This record gives sequence, C-alpha cells and structure tokens, in this order.
Amino acid sequence: MSPGENLDPIPDCFILQPPVFHPVIPYVTTIFGGLHAGKMVMLQGVVPLRAHRFQVDFQCGCSLYPQPDIAIHFNPRFHTTKPHVICNTLHSGCWQREARWPGVALQRGASFLILFLFGNEEVKQVPCSRALPQGLWPGQVIIVRGLVLQEPKEFTLSLRDEASRTPVMLRASFTDRTLAWVSPWGFKKLISAPFLFYPQRFFEVLLLCQEGGLKLALNGQPLGSTNLDQQTLERLREVRISGSIQLYCVHY
Repeated sequence: MSPGENLDPIPDCFILQPPVFHPVIPYVTTIFGGLHAGKMVMLQGVVPLRAHRFQVDFQCGCSLYPQPDIAIHFNPRFHTTKPHVICNTLHSGCWQREARWPGVALQRGASFLILFLFGNEEVKQVPCSRALPQGLWPGQVIIVRGLVLQEPKEFTLSLRDEASRTPVMLRASFTDRTLAWVSPWGFKKLISAPFLFYPQRFFEVLLLCQEGGLKLALNGQPLGSTNLDQQTLERLREVRISGSIQLYCVHY
C-alpha cells in the first residue's frame, strides 16, 4: 500500500461532500452528484427563541428567481399552539397535496440535528452480507456508509470468495485507533493515515477496483491501495460488514 497515493477520478455521487459551517441564510448549494439511494444530508442548528418557522428545500436547481421545482419541502412551524412539520412538493409553480406531521421534536431555543436519508431500503443492522454475483472488475466501486456507535470496539469490511475465504479485510480498531489491511493469515498491514472514525459520527468507506488491486478512500480522503491479482478479484463473491456501527448504505 502506498499512503497518500492519488486515487483515479471518482464520480461526484461517490464523494463525501465537505461540511459547511455557519452558512448565511437563505443558503443555497449544489449537492454533488444529486440525490440517490444511500445519500445522507445532515443539518445541525439552533431554533431561535422567537422562531415562527424554518424550511429545508431539496430543489431542482440552485436559482432563487425564477423558483425551481422543489422535490422535498420540509417546513417545521412553531407559531401555532401545536408545533408541527409540513412536507410538500412544488411542481411548475404549484404546491401539491401537503403532508402534516404533528408532535415535532423541535423546540424554540433548543439545538437540533436532522438527518435526511434517501434510498429505497430501510436502515440495515450488522453483520450485513451482500452478494457479488460477478466478482469485481476494474472500475467497479464499493461504497459503505454508516454511523459509528457511542462506544465502538471495531469495524470490519470483508470481501470473501466462493469458498468463504477472506482474501481482503479492512479493519478499524477503535481501541488503538488504527486502520489496517488484514491478510487471510492474520498479518496486519497498518494504513499510515489519520484515523477518521469517531463515535456517533457518520462515515463513508470507498473501495475502487483497478487492475492489480483496490484503492481506498475514507470520508473522501485517499488512503492508498492494496495489491490483488485480477483472478482473485474476479473470484470475490461477497461483501460482509460487521462491528460497532449502524449501517445505512452498501452500494456497488
């Protein structure tokens, strides 16, 4: 493995977008790669003491005027006797039928964290296994997104072949804060890079298959590669994930 080695260009939809701190409201930005299954958007803030409402819009374009279509309109309201959330869609300048959620867990003067999860599957628990019917080939990408638990011990991502052997294992140890490739014989090759897993924080692991091995990125930061011949890559048939995490997305 070569720490710090540059990765080949990666599609925008596979990149963990950098956070934005203290944005000026109203704030408009582009979501890299658009919204797709497995994408997560996290919003943290504080509701002002005299707030009437605020809104988060996932819209089809970054302009303010003319107003683009809004796929998802999320609108908590506090100025009524019973605070609630309104959700709606704006199409061709016309609002569609709204959905109303009572009992919103947002309060004036209180901080909040809202996580928008987009996908066609529910949250997955670990251990989790996904089949690779055709193995791996150059250009294929495996993406794992999840949340580290409060008191984590370790996290492992294994690639197994048809005989249930594990030619490739990536292991993160929260005890000694190390990240390593582990061989089938138990030999560990430490990854010389900052440990980017944190309790109760979200993460994204990306494995990019290329001729001669796999390249690794964690939270958008390239961490080098591990060598594997093409025959071994083609024989891999399973992705297995276990450890102290809550799993949101396995994409390949």
